[in-house]
Amino acid sequence: MKNSLNKSNVTLRVAKKTELNKFKTDLQEAFRISAEKEFGHALDEPIPSDLDFEDSVNYAGAIVYQVLLDENIVGGAIVAIDEVTQHNKLLLFFIATNCHSKGVGYEAWKAIEKKHPKTKVWETTTPYFEKRNIHFYVNKCGFKIVEYFSKYHPDPNQKSDSNFDEQDDEMFKFEKQM
Repeated sequence: MKNSLNKSNVTLRVAKKTELNKFKTDLQEAFRISAEKEFGHALDEPIPSDLDFEDSVNYAGAIVYQVLLDENIVGGAIVAIDEVTQHNKLLLFFIATNCHSKGVGYEAWKAIEKKHPKTKVWETTTPYFEKRNIHFYVNKCGFKIVEYFSKYHPDPNQKSDSNFDEQDDEMFKFEKQM
């Protein structure tokens, strides 16, 4: 089953406003599983926070996509499209854990690129501990790590109201030149 994915079965659809709460819950669940595995304990707060999710949904040029496999929702993405500069952002992206290692994420990413062919640069970030994500962006999707954010070099776009300690705020920034 791992390599039997029919690529045409992975599609994108713009999420309906009525689906956003479920989207957020699914996103936070996917991130929770990964973070708890890494840190070895239950999280006190959801990742991303409700505020971070709302900020992404309301970001200028944001589009919320559902990722579908055989017409079933198995993930999602929030992108921000700048029609002037075409320097676009992948704000949030997740695939349900039961669909990992089946090529769904890669096919979803290719579908996002196809929907936005004028893009000159894609940008995204991921936490330092997300080895799976780092592998995905660098080795599968062709992104390059261009910056590392930490207490010594904070992300200028990150709000300081985070409930996490400094270590948990360490992030890699990626770019992909198209």
